[in-house]
Amino acid sequence: MKTILIKNGTVYDGLGGEPYRADLLLRDGRIAAIGSCEAEADLVIDAAGKVVCPGFVDIHRHCDAKPFNNPDFGRVELAQGITTTVVGNCGISMTPRPCGNAEAREMYDFDEAVMGPIRTDGPVTYREYLEALDKTPLPINFASMIGTGAVKITVKGFSDKPYTQAELDQARAIIEDAMAAGAPGVSLGIMYLPECYSSTDEFAYILEPVGRWGGVITTHIRGEGDSMVESVREVIEIARKAGCALEISHFKSCGVDHWRKDIHTAIALIEEARKAGQDVTCDFYPYEGGSTALTTMLPPVFVAGDMTRALQELGTPEGVERFRRQSRVLYDDWDNFCVTLGWERIIISGVTLPEHRPMLGMTVPEAAEKFGFEDSEALAAHLMHTENGKTAIINMSMCQDDIDTVARLPYAVIISDAIYADTDTPHPRMYGAFPKVIREYVRERGLFTLQEAIRRMTSLPAARMKIRGRGSLAVGNFADVLVFDPAVFRDHATFTDPAQLATGLAYCIVNGEIAVDHDRRTEVMAGRNLRVDKM
Repeated sequence: MKTILIKNGTVYDGLGGEPYRADLLLRDGRIAAIGSCEAEADLVIDAAGKVVCPGFVDIHRHCDAKPFNNPDFGRVELAQGITTTVVGNCGISMTPRPCGNAEAREMYDFDEAVMGPIRTDGPVTYREYLEALDKTPLPINFASMIGTGAVKITVKGFSDKPYTQAELDQARAIIEDAMAAGAPGVSLGIMYLPECYSSTDEFAYILEPVGRWGGVITTHIRGEGDSMVESVREVIEIARKAGCALEISHFKSCGVDHWRKDIHTAIALIEEARKAGQDVTCDFYPYEGGSTALTTMLPPVFVAGDMTRALQELGTPEGVERFRRQSRVLYDDWDNFCVTLGWERIIISGVTLPEHRPMLGMTVPEAAEKFGFEDSEALAAHLMHTENGKTAIINMSMCQDDIDTVARLPYAVIISDAIYADTDTPHPRMYGAFPKVIREYVRERGLFTLQEAIRRMTSLPAARMKIRGRGSLAVGNFADVLVFDPAVFRDHATFTDPAQLATGLAYCIVNGEIAVDHDRRTEVMAGRNLRVDKM
């Protein structure tokens, strides 16, 4: 392992402190000294005129399966300065999974629009997943949660029936074991099937171990449109009953009618909980569009606890008509983006069949008209049926004013929420979220100082997940370090041309090894599989 001396840089410590001129000495994968350093080194980097800061910590990506099935994994992440990530978000994780091959295939087919293709001969339990990561070369550091969606599918499939007491105890035991094994927390995806059928009390019961182990729950709330405020109230209540910290994932208000209004009401709920002593925070990504699976547009009443049957029914005229009828009404317990957002704001971003590739980048109404479908519902039904639910979408659901309102909250972490569907047209946040913040939110719009933006991408997320020794520049910490000129380091990914790498990163160092050298990825695989000591 090399000794690296970084000279003459402007140090941003990751904690939000004022920048200062200093050298950094990196030795044996750690920061050995900060100050005026005159030491022998294998490599000397002249960082004059450049920022030296901690590697970025992205606590919300969906690359759970990529270390196992994509030899190019790390290129996109390292180019934008990500040295540590947390996976298993939104209730969606590779493990636990059902033991049966057919049941596992059903779960992974449902997850594919988020995590990409997954084979069913891999790990079954969370501990097996960690062991598999231990044996796999990693380009960046990995911390892994489990999702309550995966837990529920493992325990009772996609059923719309309540947990039995025995099933509640089984789910709780799975979560207990994951926390004991080193999970930083547990994620919820209450908007998604089959979690949308679960009650507040069910969640609170199975999540009790998270509080006892000092972990955090991160949650995709039940609704981000009509029911957003009530959904925030619900997750605050879940966390209170479970006795654990709460991170509200990709906190936003969706739907034109809700813009510039509901976000303020929801923030008031968070502030009230914080004043009462609850540990409640949130995160956001710096884009006006979200990304998810097309199946999120399926009303739960249509699925009725059986996703396989629902996808088959969408291939029949009767099923298309039932979907059309049920997708045009509002529900008290489910946000219907077909109505509140509208199909014209839904962009097709990922498909699995070659014949559907010409639809990529089109809105659903545009593709329906061009390819001869009766209406948007008919096309959506066709895609979900023929692709077995694996179609990915981008929903243009937010306004910049609301994003900025969340961004100004001192406890709001910056994330990417990168989706890993197998597509050439992903959401641009996969390629550019972090340098976009520096380019747009710091340099162009002045929403943050550079030190504050860096804090929200380093020490703040690391502390939230109790990832110790990373996220700040201090003697003894792990040597995850970036060197860049903030006037040069930038994103290029857009909604119309998303698969564009960030550029301008002089050096990205992971555990004391150079992973990027002037925009060129090296062959180093220096990442580590992290187990979190929460107590």
